[in-house]
Amino acid sequence: MLRTITLGSCVSVQGEFVRTLPDGRIQVRVGPRVYAGRPVAKAA
Repeated sequence: MLRTITLGSCVSVQGEFVRTLPDGRIQVRVGPRVYAGRPVAKAA
């Protein structure tokens, strides 16, 4: 499943969902790299 996260105030990353971290952030995989950030709210 694709998920979008924010890194900092204006950088967004979209990738394959990996896992949810204990502090509420999620990890996504983009190729060989894994990024962690705050999930973007889903549109209504």
